[in-house]
Amino acid sequence: MTIESRASLISGYSFDLSGRTVLITGASAGIGKRFALIVAASGANVVLAARRVALLEQLKLEAEAFGVKALAVGMDVADEASTKAAYDAAEGAFGTVDSVVVNAGLNMAGSALGISAADFDQTVAVNLRGAFLTAREGARRMIAAGSVERGHGRIVLISSVTAYHTSPGMVPYAATKAGVAQMGKSMALDWSAKGINVNVLCPGYMRTDMTEELWEIERGKKLLASFPRQRLMDMEALDPLLLYLCSDASAQITGSVFTVDDGQTL
Repeated sequence: MTIESRASLISGYSFDLSGRTVLITGASAGIGKRFALIVAASGANVVLAARRVALLEQLKLEAEAFGVKALAVGMDVADEASTKAAYDAAEGAFGTVDSVVVNAGLNMAGSALGISAADFDQTVAVNLRGAFLTAREGARRMIAAGSVERGHGRIVLISSVTAYHTSPGMVPYAATKAGVAQMGKSMALDWSAKGINVNVLCPGYMRTDMTEELWEIERGKKLLASFPRQRLMDMEALDPLLLYLCSDASAQITGSVFTVDDGQTL
């Protein structure tokens, strides 16, 4: 097989995002920050959305160093007006958002016996209601801009292995992440004829701002020791699948739930 024929076989599978606009919630830290840099490095204009706007300014500069445009925008995913305003700002800067990475989330860790109703409600508001509002607003605008004809609509919901693999002290978080996974599949069905693909990414345990303290206490050490490889996964492990799900290469992938966890749940 010649080099030319090999190239033709893979020519339709580029993860290049040039000319696209990707909105990422929870972009101020953790995997959201990583996602922003990866899509920027792949050629997309990126909308950095988070409540802590001040933390986005340096990230904006880092993203723009790849030769793309970036926009930092305040967004409280649990608030519908704030969500709509963020999309308005994105459209004003770049036009229609092609891909949405629904990443914002929080965890109120602790025994279910001690978690307050207010903390439970806040977790649901951000992790589940926020995911719904973010994905729905993105889909509405994609449809209005002609997603059926363009076929560029991509929504990636970030769930977690805790959606189906139990861990102590994770009741509200796990429940909402399970809801996110099922919501993604249901949205994929609802919007299957609208030119929008909806998929779910379930990462395993990593060292992030959210989990940093866990690995220093006994509960976290026991959890780590229970993993088959007895290690945390690298954040970079999510890069290829995220780019795939945001790109044209995933045109026929919708309603799928993907686990990337370095074998932690085996």
